[in-house]
Amino acid sequence: MSMKIGDRLRVTLFGESHGRCVGALLEGLPAGTKIDNEILLDFINRRKPGRKGLSTRAEIDACEVMSGVHDGLATGWPILLITYNSDVRSKDYSFLPDHPRPGHADMVEHIRSDGSSDLRGGGSQSARLTFGLVAAGSQARSLLDSAGWSCTAHLSSVGNISSRPLFELDRNSPLEDGTDMSRLNCRDPDSVSKMSELLDSVRKDLDSIGSTVELLIEGLPIGVGEPWFDGIEPALARGLMAIPGARAVEFSHGFATSKMRGSENNDAWYLENGEPILEGSESGNADGALGGRSTSAPIRVVVHFKPPSSLAREQSTLHLPSGEKKPLKVHGRHDPVLGPRAVPVVEAVAILVISDLGLIGGYFE
Repeated sequence: MSMKIGDRLRVTLFGESHGRCVGALLEGLPAGTKIDNEILLDFINRRKPGRKGLSTRAEIDACEVMSGVHDGLATGWPILLITYNSDVRSKDYSFLPDHPRPGHADMVEHIRSDGSSDLRGGGSQSARLTFGLVAAGSQARSLLDSAGWSCTAHLSSVGNISSRPLFELDRNSPLEDGTDMSRLNCRDPDSVSKMSELLDSVRKDLDSIGSTVELLIEGLPIGVGEPWFDGIEPALARGLMAIPGARAVEFSHGFATSKMRGSENNDAWYLENGEPILEGSESGNADGALGGRSTSAPIRVVVHFKPPSSLAREQSTLHLPSGEKKPLKVHGRHDPVLGPRAVPVVEAVAILVISDLGLIGGYFE
């Protein structure tokens, strides 16, 4: 069983949603890499539950850096990152394993483990483990900063309400605390209020809704990435599709590409100050990667998330002891939408993948 991602920069996740702790082991971060605690706190705070209209699970999420950092710098040894679970309500899952939830991994995990899994809150399948991803990603971000590379994400859509593309928005300013933009991790002030209203309506219906997160990777020179399975798109897709609830990943024009003609889709090269540039780079519309390697144009990615499977309304599903379908009402504290809290997770995965490819290619040495 693999809970790892990366080659030169490796992350291993561990823990369970209702266990003692969750976290990550980060290996391969070069000695001397600056560790910024403010960035760590920013990533954690944007992911943590407890915000209005989202999950009310009140985890402190204080991150303990147990090893591998001294005087604000990575030592080159493994970095162990842990947070202790402090607000679990295991009684909310007393119906498991007898009554597996629809849309969750309860059934497959129960059968896989021959009844030995901890299914409470999703166990090791839970999005609670994304804490380790954001903590690890924050440790690696200074690698990208040193090269002038960046990974920025935000909430792109909720249901049928979509924001403008990130390339048209302010991507650098921090989102103001106490605003819907900060609460939902959305950078479009014109769309976020409509998203908030829709989420209020979904909550009142005791339902959930799908969403997307847009990611923009900028600053890479031509050539970052490896061929075939270690190319930028395959490596990113593998990491992003592992985020709980992710159902599809689009690059550049994404799904629309399958309906286009080659004359529409192809980006021509031209010279600017002696450097090859793709047409459309300045508007964010050019392909950011070709043949698995960066083109120097921004890389645009959209990650699609399903509606959260745990609903406040009653559902009917198989009851194992009786062999019949019976009504099930899932109690607990669940998000009505995944996108807002997935934003820093998408950023963190992108940082880890791009940092790993940069180390493989020797860009940080």
